[in-house]
Amino acid sequence: MIELDTIEKRFGDNLVLNGISLRIPEGSVTALIGPSGGGKSTLLRCINLLEIPTSGRIKLGEEELTFEPGMKLAWRDIKRLRSQTGMVFQNFQLFPHRTAIENVMEGLVTVQKRTKAEARERGQALLEKVGLGHKADAWPATLSGGQQQRVAIARALAMAPRVLLCDEPTSALDPELAEEVVEVLTKLAQEGTTMVIATHDLRLASRIAQQVAFLDAGVIVETGTAQQIFADPQRERTRRFVATLLQGVTGG
Repeated sequence: MIELDTIEKRFGDNLVLNGISLRIPEGSVTALIGPSGGGKSTLLRCINLLEIPTSGRIKLGEEELTFEPGMKLAWRDIKRLRSQTGMVFQNFQLFPHRTAIENVMEGLVTVQKRTKAEARERGQALLEKVGLGHKADAWPATLSGGQQQRVAIARALAMAPRVLLCDEPTSALDPELAEEVVEVLTKLAQEGTTMVIATHDLRLASRIAQQVAFLDAGVIVETGTAQQIFADPQRERTRRFVATLLQGVTGG
């Protein structure tokens, strides 16, 4: 279970997240939707402490941290919480000078101090899982965008995180390549991987999310099941946003 309790994030005078509270059950998929600049990516980055919340509380499994303005967090506390998360970025962020399998092995060797043989075995198994076992020795530049994102997912899973955080995982891809990534994430969801996904991709959110949270201007406007939010939103602001997403799907 992940618990976010009244999370606030400021950049100077700019209030980006304003009192975000959210419960994410273990084994579930939560989709964060909303307009660009609404706070989705910042919220993801706060969960794994790439951004330190200004105030509030995060509980992730057994780890719990409380934040206050001006407070300095110990690196060991950041590391302890972050080690339970895996992050998948919009633009893949693979190491260009490492092959696909070396990208997946990197954290296992440098952080978990596994032997290269152990790391290679796990890396190969994860590449097989995302359908890229045959591309283990390929350089990122030779892979399609969909393949690069699947390597990035394998890399994020390598450390056996408690939760997988995905920031717009399909937005840099054309629809065909995006579908490859949606299929992999669907499979992970069916296996009970806990995921929080910031996305504009209606197919992805409606296919795999049990819970959808609509963020706008740094606040959660509405939460509900995917069916509720996409078929029968209660708030006018949510209705307008979902209508634009539906238009994007039907309009090609």
